[in-house]
Amino acid sequence: MSDDYEFSRPFDLRGITAQPVTVEADAQERSALAQRFGLVSIARLSATLMLEAEEEEVSAKGTMTAEFVQSCAVSGDDLPMGIEDEITLRFVPAATLEASEEDEEIELAEDELDEIGYEGTSFDLGEAVAQSLALAIDPYAEGPEAEEARRRHGLVEEGETDGPLADALRGLKGS
Repeated sequence: MSDDYEFSRPFDLRGITAQPVTVEADAQERSALAQRFGLVSIARLSATLMLEAEEEEVSAKGTMTAEFVQSCAVSGDDLPMGIEDEITLRFVPAATLEASEEDEEIELAEDELDEIGYEGTSFDLGEAVAQSLALAIDPYAEGPEAEEARRRHGLVEEGETDGPLADALRGLKGS
């Protein structure tokens, strides 16, 4: 855990209750995160999570909501976006992760994919939510003017919808 994170919300595992925990980024945090993720702006970032501890491992499940503006991958125009994603995270002692990193070949089970290490008795819910947002952003998002921008810059000719470049662009969009 670090105080260097733009959206830090340390949570002590000894404070886990049956009540959900909500974390929400303020204007300054959203501005810093927008810069970090290459977005025009973030109007909202919050998550409501249910925490459950099993010995030293903590699972966090809930919903992340974000509203942001990113640039269209083709035209560069502002593109307002909204995300409402179910997220599942697992916080584990950092020593557990370090021990597994020493192995040469690692196979991860499905429930090990979103493990986040922590030290002591606190983990950072805010940074975990910020990382979840980063993973949810579509880097190839296109706005309504994308096709016109392709034509204007000579990436496709009038009437051309097939060909190697069009196929490659469709492949990127479908990713």
